[in-house]
Amino acid sequence: MLKIDNLTVSVNNKIILKDFNMEIKDSEVVALMGPNGVGKSTICKVIMGDPNYIVESGSITYNNEDLLKMDVVTRSKKGIYLVNQNPIEVEGVTNADLLRSAVEEKTNERINIFKFDKELTGICDELDIPKSFIHRDVNVGMSGGERKKNEILHLYMLKPDFIMLDELDSGLDVDNLRELSLALTKYLNEDKKRSCLIVTHHTNILEYIKPNKVNILMDKHIVETGDYSLAKKIEVSGFKGEENETK
Repeated sequence: MLKIDNLTVSVNNKIILKDFNMEIKDSEVVALMGPNGVGKSTICKVIMGDPNYIVESGSITYNNEDLLKMDVVTRSKKGIYLVNQNPIEVEGVTNADLLRSAVEEKTNERINIFKFDKELTGICDELDIPKSFIHRDVNVGMSGGERKKNEILHLYMLKPDFIMLDELDSGLDVDNLRELSLALTKYLNEDKKRSCLIVTHHTNILEYIKPNKVNILMDKHIVETGDYSLAKKIEVSGFKGEENETK
């Protein structure tokens, strides 16, 4: 689904990633772990097309297409979705308004309001999200946990194939993390094409959404790849211990 080759990325003339390589296949869950400040979130920004992150060299292909030639809207329409660490507020725009516009943009079709409302209400029931969310301004006045639930509501409605979770577990209590992880696992399992990149420096979320592969990011590139047992080893030894073993 996604292949990154020898990627070098800079921000404000500072190299953040260098010779970064990673591959995510259809139906695969891949974790990207590393200490704070090593550039884990950078890869999400680059994949999504944030103009502040400059690709100096390398390539990213998504379903055998050159991702770097696509604008942000095209990437979204192709099925790429980012669950942000700190979802922003959009005052004056309700979830229903935003989602109607997004669905119409994705499908290039006028939406059937009755079917749209029925589907959105059904998703709220399925995820145990208050129906009041539908007509609330996007993330306005919401707690951290509510904002993350709101992101999952949008995800279920927009049906992306490739999901990036940027520190989803940040600021969540145990109950919210479990609920959101179960909802995401169910979503991923509904279609064998759906894949997920989990960016985290903790193993908490990986206990619920088990990765097929774990990558460790240090020194601007991936220094080790393994299965879920690698994440458990990190939990015990920490990233510095892993770095010393790698060197």
